[in-house]
Amino acid sequence: MEILMVIILMIVILVCAITIFYAITYNRFQDYIIRINEVESMIDNNLRNKYDLINRAIPIIKTNINKEDKIFEEVVKLRSRKIGNFELYRILMRSSIELNALKEEFPDISKSEEIKKIIKETSEIDAKIDNFIDYYNDNITIYNSLLKKFPSNVVATFGKYREKLFFDRKDMSDEDFEDFKL
Repeated sequence: MEILMVIILMIVILVCAITIFYAITYNRFQDYIIRINEVESMIDNNLRNKYDLINRAIPIIKTNINKEDKIFEEVVKLRSRKIGNFELYRILMRSSIELNALKEEFPDISKSEEIKKIIKETSEIDAKIDNFIDYYNDNITIYNSLLKKFPSNVVATFGKYREKLFFDRKDMSDEDFEDFKL
């Protein structure tokens, strides 16, 4: 009887240890998923704010320059498209470069207080977005390493967790090297 009780006790202890390990690892995955989702939301909000600022700048710039070319053509086209955050990020970065180039080419633009304010706010938003992207990618790195390392990969298999891409959509585990071009 004593041997049976020892075996049952060992099984109970083993089941408890496995359950505790599973709960801790599951919670760790959930922690990183929550962090990733929160920072995605922050990136999204800041991208929308930057988009709104550039849209506010377009009519002001058009009234201050005599240029036949279309300015901020990609941003104007966005009004009728639905795109992901990364593509929006790239378009808005090109628009910031275009705004700075127009400011250099047409000094009258810089005289507008509204444009000065917009340029200042977009640069502040850019700094925030860069920090958020770094934080996002850092958490993606940890999350993806949890997926691949034993014993947390066992929990990942049961939880059906999948590898997540970095903000720039680079996939480190595939053979496609084209996604590393900027």
